[in-house]
Parts: sequence; C-alpha cells; structure tokens
Amino acid sequence: QVRLVESGGGLVQAGGSLRLSCAASGGTFSRFALGWFRQAPGEEREFVSGISRNGGHIEYEESVKGRFTISKDNAKKTVYLQMNSLKPEDAAVYYCAARPTILTDYDIRRYEYWGQGTQVTVAS
Repeated sequence: QVRLVESGGGLVQAGGSLRLSCAASGGTFSRFALGWFRQAPGEEREFVSGISRNGGHIEYEESVKGRFTISKDNAKKTVYLQMNSLKPEDAAVYYCAARPTILTDYDIRRYEYWGQGTQVTVAS
C-alpha cells in the first residue's frame, strides 16, 4: 500500500512562491507516474502537473505553464511542485497522486493513490 503525504502549503501574497512536497512510503517510488491536482471550493478536482515514471515526460495545465515546476527525487521518494508568481485563482487544496504506469494522466480516475491534500491560500 502506497501512502502519500503532502506538505508545504500555506498563505502567500499574490506574486509569491511556495514549494509543495509529497513524500511517498510503502511502495517502489520509481515505478510510479505522479501528478499534482488541485480543488477549489465548489469546483472539481483538476490536473495541475504530472511527471512520468522516469521523469522524462512532464505536463502542465495551461494556466500554470511557466510558473509551476514539477520535479521528483527518487532517492527521497518525494515529488515537488514549485509554484512561482502565484495568483489568487491558484488557491485550492493541492493533492498529489500516483499511478503504477509509465506516463501521467489528466484523468483523476486513473490514479490509484492519493494524499490528503495541502491548502494553498493566495492573498490578493
């Protein structure tokens, strides 16, 4: 059983930065494609970014391109999301997710494991 634990959320002023971390345990981390999703109040959970099993393929949702960077450290079993130039519309609960495949996916239904989420609040 894979367990994912996010951290790094908080309150930041618009234009500021945060780095989210997601630490995995209980599985072979390098076998998973990983994704970051977010969910704002009253909204559906949406894809933010994903990284393939070997780290060679990365995807971003259009609105975060150029501002967010996903990365992972297999030795630490951790995936990161560096968020720069944050906007009020980025405020949400951010979740990491894992699926035991090569590539990431936009569809939340294709992820097998989820973290509990970390809150990101952006003050205007």
